[in-house]
Amino acid sequence: MATEQVQGSASVREARERFVPRGVASTDFVVTRAEGATLWDADGNEVLDFAGGIACQNLGHNPEAVVRAVHEQVDRYLHQCFMVGMYEPYVEVARRLDALWPGESQTKTLLVNSGAEAVENAVKIARAATGRSGVIVFDRAFHGRTNLTMAMTSKLVYKQGFGPLAPEVYRAPAPYPYRGVSTDDALAGVELLLKQDVAPHAVACVVLETVQGEGGFIPMPTEFIAALKELCERYGILYVADEVQSGCGRTGAVWAIEHAGIEPDLLVAGKTLGGGLPLAAVTGKAELMDAPHPGGLGGTFGGNPVSCAAACTVLDQLAEPRFRERADEIATQLRTRLDELAARHDAIGEVRGLGAMLALEFAEPSGEVSKAVTTAARGQGLLLLSCGLYGNVIRLLPPLTATDEELDRGLDILERSLAR
Repeated sequence: MATEQVQGSASVREARERFVPRGVASTDFVVTRAEGATLWDADGNEVLDFAGGIACQNLGHNPEAVVRAVHEQVDRYLHQCFMVGMYEPYVEVARRLDALWPGESQTKTLLVNSGAEAVENAVKIARAATGRSGVIVFDRAFHGRTNLTMAMTSKLVYKQGFGPLAPEVYRAPAPYPYRGVSTDDALAGVELLLKQDVAPHAVACVVLETVQGEGGFIPMPTEFIAALKELCERYGILYVADEVQSGCGRTGAVWAIEHAGIEPDLLVAGKTLGGGLPLAAVTGKAELMDAPHPGGLGGTFGGNPVSCAAACTVLDQLAEPRFRERADEIATQLRTRLDELAARHDAIGEVRGLGAMLALEFAEPSGEVSKAVTTAARGQGLLLLSCGLYGNVIRLLPPLTATDEELDRGLDILERSLAR
């Protein structure tokens, strides 16, 4: 079977309708090539990418060093199950993640294939370490699409009709200042949950996205994170930071929780970690990570050597001071323009985010406006994504290697799309 693109966009769309289930949502854009912040389709159309495969391309598409590392590993071997024969790339990713841990503790790392798989394993580790079963999650959370992580996810579209879902998952409010939920409100909700729904001594872990991703790019306030961590320590509950979307440099710091100065017990990473290849990780304090018995963790492809080779290069680049400097520059450039847009368009209710993980929310709790804007933008050569419980948030995920000119061009298209 030929591996090069031989069909036009229309043919691929037609074949998609025939062979791919409708449950897999997609746009009508057909990608055939990608480089940096740019995508091309089979008909030669060029699109500026402010979606990044949903935060998988913080370093841009096909970064030279990552591609080179992948080619070098491919020439050695493609797959070796780590449980059958260990290999250096897996251990090297774990070593780098230990060096980048947001705290002073010694850590160990489990490598898996996806963010959902990592979240599920973080819960397994927490349950093994505490001997408890309860899991506390939050309003607007997105943690994945497996049975357990569907139960942990709050948006109905991801779990409706797929039950029964995993038990022992309890939901609490999370701060959402724009919609009237303060830090104090959220903390009171957690305390109430522990009074009426689940006893603290039955809770293994709290799982929180440092910046809620699919829920609307809502940064968790530092005071909420700190109070939640104190509550966890008081009751012997583990704090799990879900950094699948907010991590790997998206907010400037390697991990978004670094902005709060709080050390989690476990941290979940994914998306950009593999540089475009499937890879996710659970990193945590060594004594916790060692709680499961031998054989209790693993998977056939977890920590695939090719993905690990890419990840080593990704993590090296994220650790470079210049990466953080450029991410902060991009954050300033994006925030300035978005604030200007909000001042000129009454439909925009709030601009928010952390670092270069930014979004705008429309005041109307409906996805109609955001859909119209993203559709108009794609017609002018800009790929954008919406999010939020009501689909009324537009998130910006340009590569953190994008040029000033590319950022300005994309923001100009966004502005024209809003005007329409």
